[in-house]
Amino acid sequence: MSDCYSCIQNALPPSSLPSRERIYDDGLWRVAHSFNSALPGWMVVVTHRHITSLSQMTPAEAAVLGPLLRSLSIALERILEAEKAYVLFLAEAEGFNHLHIHVVPRPPEQPEDRRGPGIFGYLKHPPTEWVSTAEMDRIADAIRPLLGSDAIR
Repeated sequence: MSDCYSCIQNALPPSSLPSRERIYDDGLWRVAHSFNSALPGWMVVVTHRHITSLSQMTPAEAAVLGPLLRSLSIALERILEAEKAYVLFLAEAEGFNHLHIHVVPRPPEQPEDRRGPGIFGYLKHPPTEWVSTAEMDRIADAIRPLLGSDAIR
């Protein structure tokens, strides 16, 4: 799919991706830091296959997803001291209908207007306010060792 951002990224050798784009990759799922957010730690869990609905997952993809979402949520709570992590799936934006699940840390000091669905306000900030690539890489490097390890059980 030449117009699908996730398919383009998934087609690249993992070693060629920056740290923030390869936090986790098991050949079925890839975890990356969202590139257009003003909230540090906003993650996306992306299928390798181009599918657009959870109903299209294979049994193998489904078996990995639950434990991966749990591990990523725990990692965000530990590394960023989030109170919890929101998990959201919409995949409706033009060029981004590839199945990707948002896993978003909710810090303790989160303003009321940015809780629940208000969290999407962090995607409306101008690019000058987005999390820097250096900060995304720092967070990725801190979270990576926790995913798929015995550190989270």
